[in-house]
Amino acid sequence: MSVESLNLSTGKIIFWEQQMSTTNEKPQHSREFRFRRLLNWLPLGLTYSLFYMGRYNISVASPKIMGLYGLTNTEWGIIITAGFWTYAFSFIINGPLTDRYGGKKAILIGGTGAAIMNLAMAFLVGSGFFATKIVLAFSLLYALNMYFQSFGAVSIVKVNSSWFHVRERGIFGGIFGILISLGYQLAYGVGAFILAHFPLIYVFIIPSILLILFVILDLFIIKDKPSEAGFEDFDTADASSGVEEEVNFSYILKRIFTNRVVFTIAVIEFCTGVIRNGTMQWLPKYLNDVFPEAGTAALGWYGTGLFLVGIVGGLTAGFVSDKVFGSRRPPVAGIFYGFLILSLVLLGYARSADVAVTAAVVAAFFFIGIHGMLSGTASMDFGGTKGAASAAGIIDGFVYLGSGVSGFLGFLIDKFGWNAWAFFLIPFGIVGLILNITLWNVMPKGRHSGH
Repeated sequence: MSVESLNLSTGKIIFWEQQMSTTNEKPQHSREFRFRRLLNWLPLGLTYSLFYMGRYNISVASPKIMGLYGLTNTEWGIIITAGFWTYAFSFIINGPLTDRYGGKKAILIGGTGAAIMNLAMAFLVGSGFFATKIVLAFSLLYALNMYFQSFGAVSIVKVNSSWFHVRERGIFGGIFGILISLGYQLAYGVGAFILAHFPLIYVFIIPSILLILFVILDLFIIKDKPSEAGFEDFDTADASSGVEEEVNFSYILKRIFTNRVVFTIAVIEFCTGVIRNGTMQWLPKYLNDVFPEAGTAALGWYGTGLFLVGIVGGLTAGFVSDKVFGSRRPPVAGIFYGFLILSLVLLGYARSADVAVTAAVVAAFFFIGIHGMLSGTASMDFGGTKGAASAAGIIDGFVYLGSGVSGFLGFLIDKFGWNAWAFFLIPFGIVGLILNITLWNVMPKGRHSGH
């Protein structure tokens, strides 16, 4: 596997002191190329959205599952932590595999595996098997689901790193945010509808069916590189630009963990993970416990709100990054972190379901934009085309290390009540804000600046 993207001497990350070099300007693609690129990333992106439907369905269904088996918040936290931490460490295997064998194979493997695991969870809930060991059984199945889910982000970043020039990736970061938002709508909006009108098992069965359909579509449409679709490959001017040597996986780990910029981005995304899943995984149970009169309708509105603000937040972040900050990602993420902290304060003082859902949706506007900028875009920029999947895997791995920490909220909620919820998340927002400020002027630069 190659890690040219992360070699400090050749794929060096520097401070951009004046203006960007004109040789790094955005390339002019033909209409035919742009159409084929759209045809490439659209089904890939929609498959990624369905990954989210098959990932967060467990959150939507959590009040019913916990009620069915009499689980405490602490026990539920164990289940989600098992899944998130499995996801986090899966990059050790799946990032290098995706860099070596391509994003297309990764999305096919991940989609198929996630579909099978969702069917297994449907069987577990529907059959009543392992009722006395439900925490262990659900932890195992959700962990396996999250292993296959971990192929999603690395595959989409790997494929698109060959199709998008570094100057085009801010807008792609916005698109990445939209895809995530659609996944949230499918999980929470559609998921709430499924729970209201169908038996519980269908919240797992329907994502499985949709994933299989899109895996079949991806098999025939997706191409890893422009040359595979009849176009010329081009220099994307990212951190692997002009680098040819091959090195092993231990080398990439060394370079990542000794590279201040990449490591700082990873720590920022750890904080994003705590806040994102600390909000999303626990909101359904919070509404069920604190505002039971809200019912599944509140979750439906939350899903719709996630979709709408995700589109606006993702595109806003991408546009501002490219047009205002010269394709720098940390300034946008830093500004978004400041407003994210304020929205968490509002959530902590919510005294009605409407205020709580509104605050959670506003928070989503900012953490979707942050995640799209850093995991979806900065990983391509700083990881480069050749090491994109490994960089994305490591950064996304940190997101889910943080997400696993959010599982410990179950213990805090059982011990201190729901007042501990939002205020546990705020310090992570402050750390994320400070770290983004330290990277304010950072830009990637490859060996060759031209393309």
